[in-house]
Amino acid sequence: MNLRERREEYEEKNFSARATKSSETRGRKFPAEKCEIRTDFQKDRDRITHCKAFRRLMHKTQVFISPERDHYRTRLTHTLEVAQISRTVARALRLNEDLTEAIALGHDLGHTPYGHTGEDALDGLLSNGFRHNEQSVRVVETLENLNLTYEVIDGVLNHRTSCKPATPEGRVVQLCDKIAYMNHDVDDAIRAKLLTEEDLPRVVSETFGASPGKRIDALVKNLVYHSEQRDEISLSPDAAECLQIFRTFMFERVYANQLHTKEREKIKKMISLMYEFFLHNSKKLPTEIQQRVENGTLLEISIADYIAGMTDRFAQKRFGEIFMPASWEI
Repeated sequence: MNLRERREEYEEKNFSARATKSSETRGRKFPAEKCEIRTDFQKDRDRITHCKAFRRLMHKTQVFISPERDHYRTRLTHTLEVAQISRTVARALRLNEDLTEAIALGHDLGHTPYGHTGEDALDGLLSNGFRHNEQSVRVVETLENLNLTYEVIDGVLNHRTSCKPATPEGRVVQLCDKIAYMNHDVDDAIRAKLLTEEDLPRVVSETFGASPGKRIDALVKNLVYHSEQRDEISLSPDAAECLQIFRTFMFERVYANQLHTKEREKIKKMISLMYEFFLHNSKKLPTEIQQRVENGTLLEISIADYIAGMTDRFAQKRFGEIFMPASWEI
């Protein structure tokens, strides 16, 4: 028995009955040789962390656009925080921690530059719209060809609120994504002096605590204890209602803050101009993107792939190359 088989045997003996066992995966789209050491979900985690799209998350906006200071979250640090919280919950519930981690690390691979502002811009330009969860699946299936397992792809695709993951591990990531972003976003908003801890609705502080760390701790414990003896992975009704109050507050006071409205309009204009430029000048796209078009991928999808894959700073650089006059070199 090799190390992978020992791990699979351990999962059978020690995981919850509802956990997704590595040996029971529905497999990959294309057959792949089993690893002697790692389970299939561990292989998926490693493939995600070594792919180019994962590295680019370091320079993509979470909420605050291209922050100059070092302590604001980026899309990468958000991803790592989601993975950490999700693993804690999965371990406590005796679910598959490796599957949970792989889903968490891959859930935002398809996110655009400039966060949801960039996503909204592309969504308004493409005939069938643009959704970052679907783009994340496109990244792992097509653009980087990671050949991940069904369970990881399902979790990545269905991490948004309106979706329903097929595994309990996917449901854990779906909830922990919200726990992470609301608490670290309010932390960044306080750092940016957009609000103070005292501005939060009193019910949020009284229910969960008066700091991001206390709130995360309270929410994780609620999620674990409420889900422990139930078939469904969920927060208690009172905690879910309070979290929704928290979310509404964040949208009103942080995500839709008027101080950033002008910057968001600039971003939408920038992405729109680049999209229209490439739509009429496809030969200016990188060679690999042009080859996809030649092989049958719709031009608008290929342009979206290119723009969505950009980091904030590369988007600014590319925009400047296209629309800004170059200095004359003598």
